[in-house]
Amino acid sequence: MKIHGKGRVAVVTGSRRGIGLGIAQALAQDGYRVVLSATGEPDAVTELLGQFEEQGYGADYIRCDISQDADRRHLIEETLRRYGRIDVFVNNAGVAPLERQDLLQTTQESFDRLLSTNTKGTFFLCQLAANAMIALQNTLEDYHPRIINISSVSAYATSVNRGEYCISKAGIAMITALFADRLAEFGIPVFEVRPGIILTDMTAKVKEKYAKMIEDGITPIRRFGTPQDVADSVLAACSGLMDFTTGQVLNADGAFHLRRL
Repeated sequence: MKIHGKGRVAVVTGSRRGIGLGIAQALAQDGYRVVLSATGEPDAVTELLGQFEEQGYGADYIRCDISQDADRRHLIEETLRRYGRIDVFVNNAGVAPLERQDLLQTTQESFDRLLSTNTKGTFFLCQLAANAMIALQNTLEDYHPRIINISSVSAYATSVNRGEYCISKAGIAMITALFADRLAEFGIPVFEVRPGIILTDMTAKVKEKYAKMIEDGITPIRRFGTPQDVADSVLAACSGLMDFTTGQVLNADGAFHLRRL
């Protein structure tokens, strides 16, 4: 017998700050109970969870290093134990190189670190979330789950001083396509959101460089992107209005992706 679930639940990895936090806040505002996740210990996010509660939003935190199989499994299993459902799973967590190195000097250690986290971690979280969602379709009424992967314009734009990062994000593009294909028969759409130059802690160190590039017109929309810009694309993918376009790439990049003369 199917049962009616109580309240939609969204899981957002890498959501302690930056783009992930912006996505979590937007989903909370849209009525989801949000499970935030990052590598920090729970006591490190007490204040952050308090801010969600003060605004009347339901939020929780489950620690997860997405490069670790046990952590990935714990995130899915613990969310299901606490809430009995996952309606939206957002793969946002990822890492950048500890040191930018020219393609001719990139180390195997850096390559393995980025592929293990950004690509392998995303792939197997998609797998775990997908299998959980398929099983839940047999027990929940009015259940329409979705998976959304956050990649980067680096999935197609080269940066020869961080090639391993580009490769890891290009992998997420194929992961999205593969799972969109495989899960279509179950009615579970999968989308990819590609942020461009977004003003976060990660880009703060090179803010002046990017500001000059934007001023010179590298993006037709001449401003930094914000976490809210990325979150808006996630909300669009969650709306149900795009389900027939499963596998679609949403470019949250100020139109950087356009080929211009």
